[in-house]
Amino acid sequence: VQLQASGGGLVQAGGSLRLSCAASRRTSSNNGMGWFRQAPGKEREFVAAIAWNGGSASYADSVRGRFTISRDYGKSTVYLEMNNLKPEDTAVYFCATARSSYGSMSPDRYNYWGRGTLVTVSS
Repeated sequence: VQLQASGGGLVQAGGSLRLSCAASRRTSSNNGMGWFRQAPGKEREFVAAIAWNGGSASYADSVRGRFTISRDYGKSTVYLEMNNLKPEDTAVYFCATARSSYGSMSPDRYNYWGRGTLVTVSS
């Protein structure tokens, strides 16, 4: 089981980035997927989640309207499009595979995690 997150980097406030998470096909195709982030000195927090069929998505209040989660079945990849980035979005971003067909705000509902990709937003 492997999840590989990529796409992080340094961006100025107001800028955009797109994160990608490539997953093993056999582990992810029927499972919800989620993105979480962890800033220095803080606990991991929920960012966004998407159902197995892409039919429903949920977002943290802090990113709703700025971030969009989506998935591409052909590539077994989940994306997080991040627009209007703010310095407080600076964190390591992790993707994860849910235990069920739907995503969740709780990290306990996920059983496989990628290593994370660093996003730094300068003011």
